[in-house]
Amino acid sequence: MLAYNEERNNAIMKTWQQLHKDPRLWQRYIIREYVLRAIREFFDRQNFHEVETPLLIAKPPAESYLDVFETTLLDRNRNEARAYLSTSPEVPLKKLMVAGLGNCYALTKSFRNMETQSTSHNPEFTILEWYRIGVDYKEIMKDCELLLLHIKKYIGKKLKAPQGNLHKLTYQGKVVDLSEPWERLTMVEAFAKWAGVDFMQFLEMEKAREIARNKGYSVDASTSWEALYNQIFLNEVEPHLGRGKPTILYEFPGSMAALARRKSTDPRFAERFEFYIEGLELGDCYSELTDWQEQQSRFENELHELKRLGKTMYDYDHDFIEALKIGLPDCSGIAIGVDRLVMLFADVKTIQETLLFPANELFESI
Repeated sequence: MLAYNEERNNAIMKTWQQLHKDPRLWQRYIIREYVLRAIREFFDRQNFHEVETPLLIAKPPAESYLDVFETTLLDRNRNEARAYLSTSPEVPLKKLMVAGLGNCYALTKSFRNMETQSTSHNPEFTILEWYRIGVDYKEIMKDCELLLLHIKKYIGKKLKAPQGNLHKLTYQGKVVDLSEPWERLTMVEAFAKWAGVDFMQFLEMEKAREIARNKGYSVDASTSWEALYNQIFLNEVEPHLGRGKPTILYEFPGSMAALARRKSTDPRFAERFEFYIEGLELGDCYSELTDWQEQQSRFENELHELKRLGKTMYDYDHDFIEALKIGLPDCSGIAIGVDRLVMLFADVKTIQETLLFPANELFESI
């Protein structure tokens, strides 16, 4: 009973109060500092430009799977305009690449609404996003391998860890080998291996319904293909990814391409990958779409989906389309959740334990 009461009191206490009570907890936040420093060192050594991107924007990119934070901007005469908190630094970085910046990255805050009550989400989070000119997504796979090894070695050096373990990460009692090369699986291979599903058949709507129904999932006339995919992927595939070794899952279905380029050899798939460690998704990469007409069409389709889902409606960033008309150089980029990286390197169960002021404390104050 005493242990239960102590756990309950810690849950109620604000982070600063917990730190005041138990200074040993500072270790995880010191590791957060090291992760941020290591990231900057990694890209500075490769002569990347670090860019400050806006947090307050006029129009977000149209992405129906996200919920945005909307606010009202007032000028000096109190005239109103709609504005939004940035969901990622992607569009500003791409505009700067059109202008000729070259290889670049942002290490910044982003905001996504309704991402509460989860051990791996916080509505305000730190994101790392970088872009390389003249490469495709397979080159970014190598970047990810080298970046995480660099972070691990940087932290190990700061903490004076034994030199022989600088490529191994222990997370919640599980040892993960970060050394190259990481496991690489296509979506087709992953569905076959973990769900026993022929993904090429699953791409067809009626076949997907039949497969999901036979597995006992919820299927009705209104169930979208993406919903069928998510039921199987989240329950049967994702939990197996990154166990003992990071997994790079690539060649996502074209319908989930977002801002990614489709494969020229098979447009049913996109040049996109995500990577996982111990079942936790850490990064999402594309070979970037450069065709302005295709991008505009996708944004318009996303707006229709936003309306269908009853989410906050907004117009997409037409200025971004104008930039694409001038010409985005061939490039590839990735977004990584930095707070999730800290979870791994600090060996904590929840994203809230990596944040000095997590959102759950905000709700307790309302």
